[in-house]
Amino acid sequence: MTERRRDLLVVGGGPVGLAAAIEGRLAGLSVFLIEPRTGPVDKACGEGLMPGTVSALRNLGVCIQGAPFRGIRYVAPSGTIAATHYFFSGVGMGVRRTALHAALAERAAAVGVVRKCGRVVGIATHEGAASVRVILDDGSAVEGGWVLGCDGLHSVVRRETGLARGSDGRRFGIRRHAAATPWSDVVEVHWSARGEAYVTPISATEVGIAVLGPRGWSFDEALGTFPALARRLADVDWTTSARGAGPLQQKVSSPVRGRVLLVGDAAGYVDALTGEGLRIGLACAQAAVRCVASGRPEDYPPDWRSLTRDYRWLTSGLVTATRVPLARRLLVPVAARLPRVFGAAVERLAR
Repeated sequence: MTERRRDLLVVGGGPVGLAAAIEGRLAGLSVFLIEPRTGPVDKACGEGLMPGTVSALRNLGVCIQGAPFRGIRYVAPSGTIAATHYFFSGVGMGVRRTALHAALAERAAAVGVVRKCGRVVGIATHEGAASVRVILDDGSAVEGGWVLGCDGLHSVVRRETGLARGSDGRRFGIRRHAAATPWSDVVEVHWSARGEAYVTPISATEVGIAVLGPRGWSFDEALGTFPALARRLADVDWTTSARGAGPLQQKVSSPVRGRVLLVGDAAGYVDALTGEGLRIGLACAQAAVRCVASGRPEDYPPDWRSLTRDYRWLTSGLVTATRVPLARRLLVPVAARLPRVFGAAVERLAR
């Protein structure tokens, strides 16, 4: 059975998919959102929303509550503070991913997004056709004028449209939450010889700990590479179990093919190192909807390149450089010696 045709089909009901669906409705399009999971969707991520992300959510009419943070701090394994940058304007917000998802889902329902629980198994496109069909695992199909693939790191839409170019496979992320009063008004980024740990205030009584590093290490093993942080967390009660994600790097040949546009992590992902994936995802969702609403999908690739340029260049450079042990050891001392450079980089990623 084929559902009636919609203007826009959004595949993936995470935060970026919900934001894209909301953008579609605000642009006057009929929107059908397809997601196999029900209820708030969780994800292993740092959960720190940069000031630009907070502003973008506000513009969508999404109300969020969490713990504000004022900047980013780099910390050496010993616990020595190397560099701190406070945002020039605005504040970030630490928000549990489930709470963010619930707020976006509420707003999507309020603006009239129609949701269907199902798993996409195929995309049927025909050159020159004015529509595209999305095939679900129950044998049904949904037809739409355009498809936005917002289905994350392991995007089915990316694979089915032939836009995937593989994955690096070296870096993974793991996240847990601890019952602890935040000890800082910034997001702390702890560096070690093997990876990074992000400490994000989530509420007055909870912090999130996300670690990034090589395939195969456990959360406890990862935490052990940050001695000062491990000592601080030695006696805490963990409020969630370890949740992982990866491999982080995903490559695409293009973010668009015909009437299918890729948005967020589905459109290619470098790494979570700079913590701005959601900000970019929201900006690209807005750009993608603008392009399909005007019937100009050819405008999306240059828009996507412009919106993601700083993230791709800076993050790729950091990931590549820190694969060299000496460069990884020097990064925190260099940030301490060049605070203006460190601050400028943070500001470009925060806006």
